[in-house]
Amino acid sequence: MRIERLVVASKNPDKIAEVEAVLSGLNLVGEIVRGLDWPDVEETEPTLVGNALLKATAVAEATGLPALADDTGLEVDALGGAPGVHTARFAGPEATYADNVDRLLRELDGVTDRSARFRTAVALVDGSGAITAEGFVEGLITDERRGTGGFGYDPVFEVSGLTFSEMGGEKHRISHRARALQALAKKLADFER
Repeated sequence: MRIERLVVASKNPDKIAEVEAVLSGLNLVGEIVRGLDWPDVEETEPTLVGNALLKATAVAEATGLPALADDTGLEVDALGGAPGVHTARFAGPEATYADNVDRLLRELDGVTDRSARFRTAVALVDGSGAITAEGFVEGLITDERRGTGGFGYDPVFEVSGLTFSEMGGEKHRISHRARALQALAKKLADFER
């Protein structure tokens, strides 16, 4: 099933650019509509799927267009799965990307188990209902920042010897967000049959 017009339910330009980069390779969307406005959506659900559905539903209602939202969590084993749903606000409600990474590196100072995973839940909401999908990628948290690309925790999340910041466009093929969007595309293709 191809969606002719879609709005990405995010006000984060980095996230929108990444979603668009992945969607362009999936032949899932005709046009991603930009320049629309909607009220801020507070992420109050206890799960990634719940938050993705909350955002997609609110934006679809506000714009009258199908809306695609995601929520992403970094799960660090040594921190009991934290920051999880609080990933974007790990260092506080007004935290920058750098603040969040600084806190993560402080929390893991001297910790040998640095295993972690990024998990993304995506939700597509239109007039006929909602479809959700998830994707994840296993990795390690590095001791220090490496690379200049990407955003968020990308400089400290390593997969196969490279951080997401060091990968360039390869990240769009293997990331948690890419895997969630690929799973969504598969569900839509199966739905069409």
